Amino acid sequence: MSPELISILVLVVVFVIATTRSINMGALAFAAAFGVGTLVAGLDADGIFAGFPGDLFVVLVGVTYLFAIARANGTTDWLVHASIRLVRGRVALIPWVMFALTGALTAIGAVSPAAVAIVAPIALSFAARYHISPLLMGAMVVHGAQGGGFSPISIYGSIVNGIVEREKLPGDEVALFLASLIVNLVIAGVVFVLFGGLKLWAQGAVETTGSGSQGGGGSSGGEAVPATGTGTGPREPGTTVTRPAPTATTPATTHLTPARIATLVSLVALVVAVLGFDLDAGLTAITLAVVLSTAWPDDSRKAVGEIAWPTVLLICGVLTYVGVLDEMGTITWAGEGVGGIGVPLLAAVLLCYIGAIVSAFASSVGIMGALIPLAVPFLAQGEIGAVGMVAALAVSATVVDVSPFSTNGALVLAAAPDVDRERFFRQLMVYGGIVVAAVPAVVWLVMVVPGWG
Repeated sequence: MSPELISILVLVVVFVIATTRSINMGALAFAAAFGVGTLVAGLDADGIFAGFPGDLFVVLVGVTYLFAIARANGTTDWLVHASIRLVRGRVALIPWVMFALTGALTAIGAVSPAAVAIVAPIALSFAARYHISPLLMGAMVVHGAQGGGFSPISIYGSIVNGIVEREKLPGDEVALFLASLIVNLVIAGVVFVLFGGLKLWAQGAVETTGSGSQGGGGSSGGEAVPATGTGTGPREPGTTVTRPAPTATTPATTHLTPARIATLVSLVALVVAVLGFDLDAGLTAITLAVVLSTAWPDDSRKAVGEIAWPTVLLICGVLTYVGVLDEMGTITWAGEGVGGIGVPLLAAVLLCYIGAIVSAFASSVGIMGALIPLAVPFLAQGEIGAVGMVAALAVSATVVDVSPFSTNGALVLAAAPDVDRERFFRQLMVYGGIVVAAVPAVVWLVMVVPGWG
């Protein structure tokens, strides 16, 4: 058996073990990099560590550190309630608020599961209270997170653009971002229509003047109740009034404190620094986080512990193993094999389906880190546009995160109150299966066949 085939089989084993044994794929990939690099490729430690993505490590740590502070001081709770107020409490618009909110959070640097973990409990609480389909609300949250997930300063965007740059492929950060945003926006629109979104307009509006959060951030909660019998005068049927919570042991999430103002300014500054002045996103985020930590140490004391270390380990481990594959020539060998099919478009759609199927059960970032380099050799032939192919792979590997076996899908399942969880699990599984079956073919047809880039 050739060394290249051994290294690919080890990668498959890594995916299988990580999926079936709930072990961090990055840790497994580091072990695989050590074993394959030493025993098969004859590399020393320096050769193995040559593939370690130091720049992405800094980006991941920096942006998740800053975002952990934003969550700790209540800035994210304030953003949720401000978004609800913007639509004047219209029930039918709440799913779209959640889509936009998670999209905005991931676009400015939040890890997708972190954004879903913040928004999903509030979104699913709204769904239970106002008779919105939990599948509709959960899908809107996840697709929103993925819609914003490929902005130039996002985690996913930084990873994919970094891989593209290292592999010396033609890249277009804006096209990648818009491809993911448009695909997820279209899917969200279809889901909204199919799962009762149009009927929500008949439910009227809810008031959002209470002082607290509904299930988010540990703040005191206001309770939306039917308007009849409240002593507030006659109201139209179906409207609600917000009754203040009996206790208020923490600052109201609707208030802007100095720490929250400073955090909002920092998030804007991160966007301006990266997009306007081309500064490094990771170093800028760490600097802003340190400034906030120095000014408000109580709010940020636990922020370092809330950095997405499992995600950092995952990405760095997988990309280090990919570096070993590159060093021993496996990527070129495998890419030539895929290109040897003789039909580049067929090879492209197969890679999209591989990304979707594996990602539905394992890590999206892990599979992107592995598949994009594998596509390099046949992309170098020039018969398929690199920009479209990279975008199709990225979308295929992330849009399927509605699967209940993925982190985002599992978070939605866990956050849904007052539902039959077995039934909801089956709904998510069927919906995830439909996405896996349909989306890769569609994005291949739209992005790869025309030859973008």
